[in-house]
Amino acid sequence: MPNRSLILLAGLVSIMLSVGCEPASQNANTTATTQATPPGAQSLTVIPRPQKLADMMKARGEQDAATPTLKIISPAKDATITGATVEVKLDLSGDLKGYMPHKDPATQKGNHIHVILDNQPYEAYYEINQPFELRNVSEGKHTLRVFPSRPWHESYKNEGAFQMVTFTVKGGGDATRPTTTNSGQTVAGPAATASATPAREGKDYAASQAGNIDPAKPLLTYSRPKGEYKGEDADPIMIDFWLLNGKLQSDGGEYRVRYSVDGGEAKFIDTWQPIWLSGWTSGKHSVKVELVDKSGNLVDNGGYNSTTREITVTK
Repeated sequence: MPNRSLILLAGLVSIMLSVGCEPASQNANTTATTQATPPGAQSLTVIPRPQKLADMMKARGEQDAATPTLKIISPAKDATITGATVEVKLDLSGDLKGYMPHKDPATQKGNHIHVILDNQPYEAYYEINQPFELRNVSEGKHTLRVFPSRPWHESYKNEGAFQMVTFTVKGGGDATRPTTTNSGQTVAGPAATASATPAREGKDYAASQAGNIDPAKPLLTYSRPKGEYKGEDADPIMIDFWLLNGKLQSDGGEYRVRYSVDGGEAKFIDTWQPIWLSGWTSGKHSVKVELVDKSGNLVDNGGYNSTTREITVTK
């Protein structure tokens, strides 16, 4: 009897052990198969200017050889503006060769001015002879930067094209609401909410954390990429910027533009020209663009020389 009891007890323990072990094995397999699968590696390559842009340039005649210059009429330098609405007035001159901002109703594209409040993504200003307002601007000091652009958002880089002023708003708008233009497009403000009016290219942005700009120091102004890219615009994608008070190494200077995508390997631009990156995958991507010296150190200017934007690619 004792031996039979021992045999029964041993069998029961064996069954319990086998039952107890099976779920552990199954749980391990389930965990392995339900973990998020890392996205495929994105391999980006710098390519020459796309042929479709070369064709557009040819069709535009001599416009791309223009040297448009801007002057900010309003707001005036160091002006103090009472109220939350800031009116932007610009004067366009120079050797225009037919260059004039205007949006084609059919294509929704055209020459335009990039208007940047603080370090927010730019707002495209198409009808330069019509009123342009920044609304709900928060109280305090602000910086406005402007420069002319082509329909595909490549900036003109001639002397006098870039202009910048600082101004102060007294009794400004509600800091919990975004800054908008007179057409209702979001330019700046707090983190986006579902009810916020979308930016012209489909994205709202958080308020700038940048500080004061020293107008005598090198300044990198991030321009593109921005927003959402779909269809034929989803690849390649252009990186473009404006450089003030400095030259890049291949242009006879001491600076470099460092960029990275999705926190990946840092690469460099040594000539002040846009580049086009091909090989994007669908989804959200972060693009970081910085101005660095010959030793690779960030050149600080109020926090503006290191900018990261999030874009969305849909193929």
